[in-house]
Amino acid sequence: MRTATFKICIFGDGGVGKTTFVQRYVTGQFSQGTKMTIGVDIVTKQVQIEDWFMTLQIWDFGGEERFRFFLPAYARGSFGGIYMYDITRYSSIINFDEWLSVFKKGCGYDLKPIPLLMIGGKLDNTERRAVTFQMAFEFAQSRHIYKVIECSAKTGQNVESIFTEITHSIMKNKELL
Repeated sequence: MRTATFKICIFGDGGVGKTTFVQRYVTGQFSQGTKMTIGVDIVTKQVQIEDWFMTLQIWDFGGEERFRFFLPAYARGSFGGIYMYDITRYSSIINFDEWLSVFKKGCGYDLKPIPLLMIGGKLDNTERRAVTFQMAFEFAQSRHIYKVIECSAKTGQNVESIFTEITHSIMKNKELL
């Protein structure tokens, strides 16, 4: 059995659901009463893909603007990134370029590109949708982000598959698959 550790950074505006998304993935539970992330929370999860046993270090970055200046330092050493927006809040996609620029600077993306996903959270609230999938897809494509996936931390829809997708992409990027 071969082993690897991958750092994945999750970033985006405050209140889009990053912490509940990460908690759902790691614990399988949905917690409605999460508190604002101060700086960064780091959790780990072990996964197995083929003959690889991997530890995913998931860095859940606080989305408040006052913490944004920390992101370049926290992004350093990332193998993949997930930008999360809220499908019910159009404003959460508008700040994408700023978040992406800060993240790319920190992780050295221009020297060595890494896999990036754009994730739309709160899919269980489609009746309040403000960002269509097509809108997010076009937004991502114009910025060379290869994939957009919508999910719900509340129902668990697509949560596992997002982490499988980013892990596979990292492994391909590192020529491990």
